[in-house]
Amino acid sequence: MFNNILLGVDGSQHALHAARQAGDLARAMKSETLWIVIAYDPIPAYLGQPNMQNAITGRLQEAESFLQMAIEAVGRIPGEIHKEMLEGSPAEEIIKVANTRKADLIIMGSRGLGTLAGLVLGSQSQKVISHAPCPVLVVR
Repeated sequence: MFNNILLGVDGSQHALHAARQAGDLARAMKSETLWIVIAYDPIPAYLGQPNMQNAITGRLQEAESFLQMAIEAVGRIPGEIHKEMLEGSPAEEIIKVANTRKADLIIMGSRGLGTLAGLVLGSQSQKVISHAPCPVLVVR
């Protein structure tokens, strides 16, 4: 049923909980593929060099760290795990990957690392739910 799962992560506790749920579901469904996607906001070009390169390097290192934490939280699954680091709006990038990779299910945390922690459902989660090409599981 859910053979091709996409997991959106951002390093938050909600995202790590979603990663654990994604692993459990992938094992239960014997899923063939789990795509773990992290997207970060574009770095403004006005920073100039070497500041821009330093910012890019820092973002990539942070994204790789978040991906590693998510992979550990997922654990072993019967299928393959792929990861993607993308620059852009998290919701838009998750939807693009879901369309491109023909995801059967998107899993993500209910709230991320945004500044408005009081919201019941994060703005990125709301955008994905509204525009996703497949079912979305939002994990608290």
